Amino acid sequence: MAFELSQVGSVHVARLQGRLDSHNSPDLERGLREVLDTGGARLLFDLAGLDYISSAGLRVLLLAAKKLRAGSPQGRVAVSGVHGNVREVFEMSGFLTLFPVSDSVDAALAQLNA
Repeated sequence: MAFELSQVGSVHVARLQGRLDSHNSPDLERGLREVLDTGGARLLFDLAGLDYISSAGLRVLLLAAKKLRAGSPQGRVAVSGVHGNVREVFEMSGFLTLFPVSDSVDAALAQLNA
């Protein structure tokens, strides 16, 4: 799995590609912790390039969301580009109800900035 952390305005964007599983989820968790420790209040997970996510990957997304919301009353998280097997996992695990989900990064950014 490859991931890229960037910032668009006040929103931190985590672009994930490949497979997010127990082997590489600690790397993502460390990267997100660094971003969240700087006081960022908005986070977007761009999953358009993600082909697979395991329960370990879901755990990282959930922990990041909890930390963000606990650290700031304005803390908001959104997800974009959920498709294929990843969408099935989100549906089965109930994650589609935990996060606002958009088809595109632009739509998710608009939602987070509203």
